[in-house]
Amino acid sequence: MHGLIEYYGAQFRNTIALQLQYRVSLVIWLLGSVLQPVIYLVVWTTVAASGGGTVGEFTAGDFAAYFIVLMLVDHLTFSWIFYEFEYRVRQGNLSPLLLRPIHPIHKDIAENLTYKLLTSAIMLPTAGALALAFRPTFATEPWMLAALIPALLLGFGVRFLIEWTLALAAFWTTRVAALNELYFVGMLFLSGQVAPLALLPAPVRLVADLLPFRWMVAFPVELAIGRLTPAEALRGLGTQFVWLLLSLVLVALVWRAGVRRYSAVGA
Repeated sequence: MHGLIEYYGAQFRNTIALQLQYRVSLVIWLLGSVLQPVIYLVVWTTVAASGGGTVGEFTAGDFAAYFIVLMLVDHLTFSWIFYEFEYRVRQGNLSPLLLRPIHPIHKDIAENLTYKLLTSAIMLPTAGALALAFRPTFATEPWMLAALIPALLLGFGVRFLIEWTLALAAFWTTRVAALNELYFVGMLFLSGQVAPLALLPAPVRLVADLLPFRWMVAFPVELAIGRLTPAEALRGLGTQFVWLLLSLVLVALVWRAGVRRYSAVGA
């Protein structure tokens, strides 16, 4: 455990130094994280204003609260391992990581957390500026804020592990772009990024409940803006925990099978 803590500390320092060297890339990533939810926010607030002030149960202020919080939750839970793991396998960069006594997943966790710690200094003021511009309305109660912390941690854990597992498809195929896009489309619609799930047809909401996408993003957002009852919140936390356990088992099984198959194909 002591060695693992030292490893995370060293990885934090290395990642911060690396991110600061590539400041332009950092800005581009941040713009992408901000622009998508802001576009949906503008669209849905405009629709609400033109439709008599509401769409379903959402007012313009409700949409503002939803998409501003969505921007933060998506930022805190997302990962980029999908786009990186293929190159590790194809170019042989995974080989030196396998020689280390620490599982490669810890490197990715440390880099992910460091990036978010570094960029939160920009995301939080951005959310504040959007709140001043769009005037969100919240119905949040103290117990919801307390439940939000484990909801965010579980949401991050589920999303990271599932995406890390899917990235391991690179062991079997050197081109995983199609799988990435399929996952991205599912995430876009079933995690509530395009629209709040409450506004989608009942069959789509049922699929979102059964799959992990809602529990990665939409559930923490709904909790943060005050749209869940205590019973719904407990059910959501329990569902997140089940998905976390399933994800841990799945990533271990797929990793074991993939490493047996692995052979470096790059230089």
